[in-house]
Amino acid sequence: MVGIVIVSHSTKVAEGIRELALQMAAAAQRIVAAGGLVDGAIGTDAIKIKEAIITANDGDGVAVMVDLGSAVLSAELAIEMLEDQEIVAAIADAPILEGTIAATVEASVGQPLSRVIATAEGARELRKQ
Repeated sequence: MVGIVIVSHSTKVAEGIRELALQMAAAAQRIVAAGGLVDGAIGTDAIKIKEAIITANDGDGVAVMVDLGSAVLSAELAIEMLEDQEIVAAIADAPILEGTIAATVEASVGQPLSRVIATAEGARELRKQ
């Protein structure tokens, strides 16, 4: 099952999105929050993201959901640091909350990483009204 990593500048935002996504997830779904810096400050940490990807991976790949700016850069660096491991991870160009929920539902029914990423990115088109 594709794992999900949530990367936000804020630990609380990442944990909150994870909490909501778990409501939609299969019991075995791995969803890992990688928000904030190790000391709890606002920011992103490539090492923390790398460890989250490793934790979320069960062999089917990992979808990485990011909020903005340096979260993308840190996630890209984290994925580059995985080059010595056999983990496939991809960043979804999607709104972090809606994209994470869509990705979680898709991953929970056993879809492959490419489909999970595409579904998350489709969340960009969701209208509120």
